[in-house]
Amino acid sequence: MLFVRLLPALVIGPVAGVWADRFNRRTTMVVTDVIRFGLFISIPLMQTLPWLFAASFLIECASLFWIPAKEASIPNLVPRNRLESANQLALVTTYGFGAVAAVVFSALSFVNRVLAHEFSFFRTNPVNLALYLDALTFLVSGLTILGLSELSSARPRGLAAEGAQQPGVLTSLREGLKFIGGVRWLRGLVLGVSGATAAGAAVIGLSRVFANDLQGGNAAYGVLFGTVFVGLASGMFLGPRVLGNFPRRRAVGVAIMGSGGALAVDAVVPNLALAVLMTGLLGFFAGIVWVVALTLVGSEVADELRGRTFAFIYNLMRVVLLVAVAAAPFLAGIIGPHTVSVQGVHVRVDGVTVTLFAAGVLAAAAGVVCLRLMDDRGDIPLRTDLLAAITRRDPEQGRGTRAGYFLALEGGEGAGKSTLARRLATELRDRGYEVVLTFEPGDTAVGTRVREVLLDRSSAGISPRTEAMLYAADRAQHVSEVIRPALERNAIVVCDRYVDSSRAYQGGGRALDDREISHLSRWATDGLQPDLTVLLDIDPEEGLRRASRVGATDRLEAETVGFHRRVRAEFLTLARRGRHRYLVVNAAEDPDAILERVLGRLDEEALPDLPAGRTTMTIPLAEAPQ
Repeated sequence: MLFVRLLPALVIGPVAGVWADRFNRRTTMVVTDVIRFGLFISIPLMQTLPWLFAASFLIECASLFWIPAKEASIPNLVPRNRLESANQLALVTTYGFGAVAAVVFSALSFVNRVLAHEFSFFRTNPVNLALYLDALTFLVSGLTILGLSELSSARPRGLAAEGAQQPGVLTSLREGLKFIGGVRWLRGLVLGVSGATAAGAAVIGLSRVFANDLQGGNAAYGVLFGTVFVGLASGMFLGPRVLGNFPRRRAVGVAIMGSGGALAVDAVVPNLALAVLMTGLLGFFAGIVWVVALTLVGSEVADELRGRTFAFIYNLMRVVLLVAVAAAPFLAGIIGPHTVSVQGVHVRVDGVTVTLFAAGVLAAAAGVVCLRLMDDRGDIPLRTDLLAAITRRDPEQGRGTRAGYFLALEGGEGAGKSTLARRLATELRDRGYEVVLTFEPGDTAVGTRVREVLLDRSSAGISPRTEAMLYAADRAQHVSEVIRPALERNAIVVCDRYVDSSRAYQGGGRALDDREISHLSRWATDGLQPDLTVLLDIDPEEGLRRASRVGATDRLEAETVGFHRRVRAEFLTLARRGRHRYLVVNAAEDPDAILERVLGRLDEEALPDLPAGRTTMTIPLAEAPQ
């Protein structure tokens, strides 16, 4: 029966997703509900095993059309900020009503026994009453959806008007698959959900034998099975509250890792009480994954592609479920029953334990990959977001946008940062990009006044802590007024000095605690980090000679050579620690060679798309404006 119910996902699942994106969704849901009503009515009327399988197959076929139409319609019925709550309600009623259904079934069985004393029909057909009631629920559902005026124009937005040329089914299917494969975060979501589904399927396939291994029997099996659904409902209902403002894309990967870890521990626990606890935790994390995943797809996938996306995810889950439910007992049987004694303690290494543990590890690994593919906050450490969620603080904004590109130039005095910044800006503008050339401190009205205090030699008595806080104040205004707005409009920001200058000058030069400087800078910038930092490394004595030829020295340039050596050493330390986002260049090289190296690195980076109507134009390096 399980195979028959999962088989339609292989046969018509993809077509059902295309249907949801091409035709009126309200009509689809009403018609499929009426079909399911008729099929459920037919099961007790036909009274044959072949028809039971056939009807079950057809019911699942109808459901495959109904589900993507429903999921794709919900984002059009509620405001975006209420979508997660709507998905919570939908999922909690779906999984939470499993317990209600069990109670109703028991009540109907009692009623059937009472009626059986008077009517032979109920003696020979003890479950028919439940089937008739089940059929009635689909009829009520269809009539309810028919009355939803909000869905009266539920034709997917973005498609051609009625009567206009529509793409064929195969073309629509290819478009949907190409879209899912081409979106990085969606690939991560699909992979992660598949891994979590496989782990859950392993539990379904092995839970009865697992319960026997714990000397619990059928009663323990019932408790474990019920605990999974209690955990699911709890995760769906309480998960978003527990997450608070924790970034939702990160939440999917973290929750999948949590479910995999819970399953791995569950596999090796020595008693039933701990097994129930870990099983509930597994379900809780899975519930979080499901509600967040539905919300992400509903809010971030265009309406004309949403049906195919939901259908693909649902169908893939069914296929994974089918394969894993069949494979898990098979693998466990091959391994067989084994125990190992360690200092008199018997440790289970039987097939069930090994298979469940391996499923948990694989699910956790899928969560790690999912997190890497979905993570849109690479500049914010995961631990920072986790700590903010635990302490109920708002998370750092970080980059806050996937648009634009942020390049910071760092280095000691006289390294040539300003010259390189101007040449880079000219080159990138000639290629068609909007470039914002900026610097610290002082590139805002507030910053200009702060710069006067920081660099004027009359401020020689300023304390290192005051200096650090003044730089942070300038940076907070600079990020808010200049850098973030430029990134949001898809510009390339080239900044002469940023956070690492504070860490090098106040941390290395002034010997302040680097952790305190980093924390102060992160707070000032709300976690915004450059996409790339170019360090122009130069010997301090040579740099100071260069700076002195330009004009009068400022307060920092007037510091001792020892101070500037400590600054250089700290810059190089920071570059070693963060080498994935650093490019270290010898500032003594020819300026053209330096420019070429930086441009070569930028060619490897994910620069923003050019504005509409502008084309890329590469100017030979020798002809670039000086």
